[in-house]
Amino acid sequence: MDTEAVLARARERVDPEPAERERLERVAGELLERASAALAELPVEADALRVGSTARDTWVAGDRDVDIFLRFPPDLSRERLEEYGLRVGHSVLPAGREEFAEHPYVTGEHDGFDVDCVPCYAVPAATEARSSVDRTPFHTEYLREHLDERLAGEVRLAKGFLKGVGVYGSDLRTRGFSGYLTELLVLEYGGLRGLLEASSGWAPPVTLDPADHAAASFDDPLVVVDPTDPERNVAAVASERNVARLTHHARAFLDAPSLAAFEPDEPAPLSPEAVREHVRRRGTTPLAVVFDAPDVVADQLFPQLRRSLSGLRGALDRRGFDVLRATVAAEPGERRDEWETAVLLVECEVAERPAIERHEGPPVHVAEHATAFYEAYADDPEAYGPFVDGGRYVVERPREFTTARAFVESDLLEAGHGARVEGALREGYDVLDGEAVAALAGSEPLGVALARYFDPRL
Repeated sequence: MDTEAVLARARERVDPEPAERERLERVAGELLERASAALAELPVEADALRVGSTARDTWVAGDRDVDIFLRFPPDLSRERLEEYGLRVGHSVLPAGREEFAEHPYVTGEHDGFDVDCVPCYAVPAATEARSSVDRTPFHTEYLREHLDERLAGEVRLAKGFLKGVGVYGSDLRTRGFSGYLTELLVLEYGGLRGLLEASSGWAPPVTLDPADHAAASFDDPLVVVDPTDPERNVAAVASERNVARLTHHARAFLDAPSLAAFEPDEPAPLSPEAVREHVRRRGTTPLAVVFDAPDVVADQLFPQLRRSLSGLRGALDRRGFDVLRATVAAEPGERRDEWETAVLLVECEVAERPAIERHEGPPVHVAEHATAFYEAYADDPEAYGPFVDGGRYVVERPREFTTARAFVESDLLEAGHGARVEGALREGYDVLDGEAVAALAGSEPLGVALARYFDPRL
């Protein structure tokens, strides 16, 4: 099947049917009416508008997200913004719950659609935004002006491709391509085909400036200067790995077009026995730190988990356990963006270190420091030395931890963690090592995470 035939088939999958469009418009209309009625009862002038992909016809068939923004005067205090925003949000979504990003908002469900009701300031320009959500109405306005019906269809197609190859989503768990970024890229390259041809040859850093702002440089692999705010890189959240993965999949699709590129490939969860077989086959020592996840949303949880993983990995490397690869995982709770169990998984190439370690001091000729080093160990009955090797003092001293598990059980909290993760770890954690990590596969979501880890495909 040639490229155009594949893309034509893919369009049939991503374009909503007329009945689906009608239902969305009905639901969005009801939500806007509720919001406007609730705003009218407040002692301030404010309005409600729909933003996001459903407001600009770039949503993909099957999407169930509706974003309603409540715009308040810029001179309203932050306290009142939050108070009024929550009051209106609960009027729109009586069964909704409060979440917190930069400020609180109400999220919930209405007639099968996931709805966010978000307060923001009606600033005169995106450059005067007081929080990131203040820019969103300007994004909607810009894209409505620049996207015609054909390009909106190309955006849906591009989203289908990015979802299929696993790089779509601006949340800090995925660190991929946001809807707004996808729309700007389609505008820049004139459609999905142009985006694929361009991205197949990207050599980061890649910089695009749709509105010719000539803005300051950014230190990111992909830079797309926000046409509504020259100080912002729309692609800042996209990780180097996901930019490279898009390049790979674009190249692969152009070489051999296939509908499979539009089909997300969720791996089946590994069984405990399959995990044990991987561990035996690899001959490494995996180690998992398992604890109750802190009560935060994904955009707060996963950056903190990665920070903790980085600290743990560095501490183990410095102690000679040579981490081969590492990852984080979390088991979701019953509600959207609620997490029950968090996991830091490291795979060590070295299972056990000797009882002693070499510790080099300063060169003998550096009198003051060398003397201090010598005197510190001269009478230590457990040390071998000090002796001279190659012009400097050396001592062989007892190693503090001979296994990675011993370090984690004793000094994990010294490795450096995000504040909420550290608090959760202080409440307690379990350590699994070797084939014992197979116990994680008793949870389906963690079994999927282990499948991704032990079969690290693109």
